[in-house]
Amino acid sequence: MALVAILVSISTGCSFPSTRISNIVASLPKAEAQESDRTHQTDQIYADVQALVNFGPRVAGTPVMEKASAYLVERYRQAGYVAKIQTFTYEKFVDLGSNLIINDTTIPGKALKGTIKGNLNAPMVAVPNFGQPEDFAKVNVKGAIAIVRRGKIRFSQKAKNAVAAGAIGLVVVNNEPGNLTSAGLGEKVTIPVLGISGDRGNPLLEQTTPANVTLNVNAQQQVITGRNVIAHLPGVTQPKLILGGHYDSVEESPGANDNASGTAVVLGIARDLANTKLARQVWFIAFDGEEDGLHGSKAFVDTAKPEFLSGLKAMLNFDMVGVNQQLLISGTSALTAIAQTVDPDIKTSGSYSYGGSDHASFANKKVPVLFFHRGDEPNYHSPNDKNVDAKLLTETRSNGLSIVKQLLDRD
Repeated sequence: MALVAILVSISTGCSFPSTRISNIVASLPKAEAQESDRTHQTDQIYADVQALVNFGPRVAGTPVMEKASAYLVERYRQAGYVAKIQTFTYEKFVDLGSNLIINDTTIPGKALKGTIKGNLNAPMVAVPNFGQPEDFAKVNVKGAIAIVRRGKIRFSQKAKNAVAAGAIGLVVVNNEPGNLTSAGLGEKVTIPVLGISGDRGNPLLEQTTPANVTLNVNAQQQVITGRNVIAHLPGVTQPKLILGGHYDSVEESPGANDNASGTAVVLGIARDLANTKLARQVWFIAFDGEEDGLHGSKAFVDTAKPEFLSGLKAMLNFDMVGVNQQLLISGTSALTAIAQTVDPDIKTSGSYSYGGSDHASFANKKVPVLFFHRGDEPNYHSPNDKNVDAKLLTETRSNGLSIVKQLLDRD
């Protein structure tokens, strides 16, 4: 009954000090106490994910990130750590409100990164297939706004083909119902380019008669201030390990798996280590600006002294660890070999093909790295990224903690 009372108190969100929980757990039989502690840890990590999700999309440079960073600072301080904010700046392409107006109906859209601004009124011509040169040859888009579906070739190539055919603007229709998110041209183009959702755009692609439309592309480069959260025990100036994960998400996505999951797991491991000697060898970092190009981790390594980086045994990065059963760990081969000894069920890869997450910034500075992830999932970068599996978070935390102990015990 004592165990049930603890679980009810946590799950209903009642105030229940952690010291009191510890005292009650200590009074339970050993097996029951261990199970209670595991359940409590699971609840804490899951609660941290939900708290971050409840802030809404955590887009770098927005007021939401001030709230999210303050939440993380407070949680680390409650666990006994010194926590601070490291600010940094970078330029970011920002959509200030872009749309397509047809027959007095406004269709919201997203300006593709790198587009020029534009406010155009012209006929809109549907281009067949994917906007290759032979597709544009089948229609007349001179002086018109071309509309084409996503796929087959790069956005920038579609835009270049549109310019070559005489179009003055381009609309790209997503190949799924939702809007394009985080889409970019990758290079400069000379016409405004807008992305719209598949459900709103597909009917427009089927129109055979050009209709006059208004294309509004309103975007610009802005200077963004990012906020890394750095936590460690007092007086620890040279860690041997850094554990990190980004806490920002893309626009319109609450980012439960990407990446409140990794952020919460790192915080969970920090709680586990808080009262041990090992904690004096670790820094914990929640990175901002990852979704815009790893800006938070780049800012950290670029401002760190060379001797600080050379003193690191490893950087462990946790990104998207709350969905999909198989835990994947890749990185420096010597470190993945250690991970394999901790749990043979972990799928490891001693590969330097690191992908686009924050460990890459450390790898580029010759710091050994491990990347914890569970692969892509259907709600990646979408408004539906709201849920994670609490058991998977606990499993990742347990494996991560065991690997940390292995790495530090070797000293």
